[in-house]
Amino acid sequence: MKQASVRTTVDIPAPLYRQLKEQAAARGCSVRELVLAGARTVLLKEQRPRGRRVQFPLFGSDGPKVDLTNEQIYEYIEFP
Repeated sequence: MKQASVRTTVDIPAPLYRQLKEQAAARGCSVRELVLAGARTVLLKEQRPRGRRVQFPLFGSDGPKVDLTNEQIYEYIEFP
């Protein structure tokens, strides 16, 4: 069974439409498919929960604090 759809008219500026046609051809799809994919992306982006900000440090340590510069680390560890 075919999905129900709604036909609509959208005015797209000529330069933007040329870019749509080029992008669709490069992807091997139609302009319609590319526009629908863009609409889905925008709609899904709105529904996704925003990521939480990460608080550093990610884990605590009760061990001794070490204050080394990169140069001091390179003295102790051999890097290729």
